[in-house]
Amino acid sequence: MLKKEMYMAAGDGCYPIVKIISEIRKSVKENAPLIHCITNPISIHDCANVVLAAGARPMMAEHPEEVAEITVTAGALALNLGNITDARKASILIAGKTAMEHDIPVIVDMVGIGCSHFRKNIIREFLNQRVKGARLILKGNMSELMALALEHHDVSGVDAAPEDMLSKDHAEEGIRLAKEVAKKYHAVVLASGATDLVTDGEKVYMIHNGSEMMSKITGTGCMLNVLTAAYMSSGFILEGAVAACVVLGISGEIASERCSGTGSFQTEFLDALFSMTDTQIEERIKIS
Repeated sequence: MLKKEMYMAAGDGCYPIVKIISEIRKSVKENAPLIHCITNPISIHDCANVVLAAGARPMMAEHPEEVAEITVTAGALALNLGNITDARKASILIAGKTAMEHDIPVIVDMVGIGCSHFRKNIIREFLNQRVKGARLILKGNMSELMALALEHHDVSGVDAAPEDMLSKDHAEEGIRLAKEVAKKYHAVVLASGATDLVTDGEKVYMIHNGSEMMSKITGTGCMLNVLTAAYMSSGFILEGAVAACVVLGISGEIASERCSGTGSFQTEFLDALFSMTDTQIEERIKIS
């Protein structure tokens, strides 16, 4: 965990975000925290490799009888509702409560809550067992945030509906919604998309890094989830989410410049993440 005085400086807006990102990445590489990931089998391999590339240690345990014991040893917990099963549902609730009781940062990716009442009810149950003061990030695309905020908002599939996506035409509406959700649940909100939005209800960051190629492979949202968990382990919650959006987005940009198709894109993507330098971040970061 980074020094408290640095965190306070970041909170006061006195410490440039690019410097905070550098310190977060350095902390993860030096401390190699265990990141407990309860994710889906579709992207589990890529998620584990992203955590390793960031310098942390992934553990993908998901059996309900062991997750509590493993979570208490972790630097952060990443939860994902994709491809949900009865066992994974139980593990998400057990591990989530355990992490919050032990002040371990948690990020939950609300995959598909706009198209499944079952998944939406899992999120409700998870939030109902929230421990006061717990460090939490709620991640989702704009359609999933709307499904959480509104009683009735149904979409088809797990992707954001075109009319819900952040754009210049209704950026203010998306920001207002994200801030409302953050304040209501006392959490940081990470709204992912072509433009990523991160807010704690007061501060708002819009991250414009990324490549269209990232939408041509499966699991980039899941990878963002676990990378955010890795960076949260530094003690920076809001800034950890920003760092993950920036680093993953720049990785996509670099990979798209070097690849010849989706297969080589995946390889170049992981290589770019592993070998990224502070200079590359300073030169490429697009944030407002």
